[in-house]
Amino acid sequence: MSWGTELWDQFDSLDKHTQWGIDFLERYAKFVKERIEIEQNYAKQLRNLVKKYCPKRSTKDEEPRFTSCIAFFNILNELNDYAGQREVVAEEMAHRVYGELMRYAHDLKTERKMHLQEGRKAQQYLDMCWKQMDNSKKKFERECREAEKAQQSYERLDNDTNATKADVEKAKQQLNLRTHMADENKNEYAAQLQNFNGEQHKHFYVVIPQIYKQLQEMDERRTIKLSECYRGFADSERKVIPIISKCLEGMILAAKSVDESRDSQMVVDSFKSGFEPPGDFPFEDYSQHIYRTISDGTISASKQESGKVDAKTTVGKAKGKLWLFGKKPKGPALEDFSHLPPEQRRKKLQQRIDELNRELQKESDQKEALNKMKDVYEKNPQMGDPGSLQPKLAETMNNIDRLRMEIHKNEAWLSEVEGKTGGRGDRRHSSDINHLVTQGRESPEGSYTDDANQEVRGPPQQHGHHSEFDDEFEDDDPLPAIGHCKAIYPFDGHNEGTLAMKEGEVLYIIEEDKGDGWTRARRQNGEEGYVPTSYIDVTLEKNSKGAVTYI
Repeated sequence: MSWGTELWDQFDSLDKHTQWGIDFLERYAKFVKERIEIEQNYAKQLRNLVKKYCPKRSTKDEEPRFTSCIAFFNILNELNDYAGQREVVAEEMAHRVYGELMRYAHDLKTERKMHLQEGRKAQQYLDMCWKQMDNSKKKFERECREAEKAQQSYERLDNDTNATKADVEKAKQQLNLRTHMADENKNEYAAQLQNFNGEQHKHFYVVIPQIYKQLQEMDERRTIKLSECYRGFADSERKVIPIISKCLEGMILAAKSVDESRDSQMVVDSFKSGFEPPGDFPFEDYSQHIYRTISDGTISASKQESGKVDAKTTVGKAKGKLWLFGKKPKGPALEDFSHLPPEQRRKKLQQRIDELNRELQKESDQKEALNKMKDVYEKNPQMGDPGSLQPKLAETMNNIDRLRMEIHKNEAWLSEVEGKTGGRGDRRHSSDINHLVTQGRESPEGSYTDDANQEVRGPPQQHGHHSEFDDEFEDDDPLPAIGHCKAIYPFDGHNEGTLAMKEGEVLYIIEEDKGDGWTRARRQNGEEGYVPTSYIDVTLEKNSKGAVTYI
């Protein structure tokens, strides 16, 4: 089926149809462009979402450890890869579909314009031939009428008896002239008619079919190009389906990797202090003083005992005020992790020792490699100067010595922590067995004492930050909690020895206010300090004497 034979008289219709085809092509290109923008925006929003919820880790301690957190971050990574595949889809569509459509639409416009111009030129030439033929026809018709008039005039004069011979001869000559001119116009008209018929046949059977055939081929190529673009549009999506499936499978694997038992164990490992629960409260028999025989010795003993308590009270007050305005370490963590509970301190020290051992192994391997290289240089001087390796060897040896010292120091701290943990358990066990001895005595300062003659404990001082005065009262065990309090107002705690608190924060009371307006408190993480008594709501626990509470 050919447009040239079937649509020989539909030039204007083909003009409109081919223009519609190009418009449709450009409309589809616009559709692809908007789809590309949607894919790009979708990928951008996904990446922003991943960036928003990804952890901003600055230190190793802040890395996620719980399996649920690790699974979520793995899902975010897979989602980021998924966003990348959406970008690949957009790039493929832009290159393979949209760009190709725009180039082809430009070529189609140029080709269509050329074919239509050729058709219009052929039509204009045929119109010109028709006008020439029509003009010759009209001229022939006019000359024939003039010849008929001349013939009628000659016949009238020839039949008129009154006409002169000269008039008749003149009419005859005029007839001959008109007849000759009519014959010439007849020949001209016949030639123009023959030429027009030839051109018309050529126009409708050769020129126009050829032009329409080219337009038909152009339109068919446009249709084929659309089909290819439709296929490319789908292929752009289909190519990334395997990778997208892997991303989804990765999300499913991340979900399966969540282990609630492991997370629970991590909670234990993260917050376990290493302290043991406090023992039972001993029975304190206050009735023995009622039935005791009053004697001078008893009175003197009571006075002596009272004197001892007063002395302790004096020391406790003096030491408490000195610690309040003295040097109490707070703020940054210490090198030996002494600010942490025993179990957490032991874990931190063990991690540091493992890291130092790995660094030591690297330095040892480097030292061995340098020695081997030095031996090679000594045996083959042309390969290098052995002396050039000496500075690097010296630096490596210094690093090894430094790492060994660090390991030894941290191992000593670790041994100290393990020894203290074991000693504290033994001490608590022995105190529970020896229940006949009066325990749980409390000094006027609120310090816990195992017996009446024991040294009053002072505020715990961090390693390397205490004075000679504090050495006399230093002890490893924390003071017992005698109650708790709730902050009514916030307190910044800028002064040394004070403890900052927020409004509504709950703290343990380890020493009551002795009249100076300050109460000694402790947080759950073990941080101690003085807070204004007027800033807190205090609740003291009953039978709190002698209760050793480790926080």
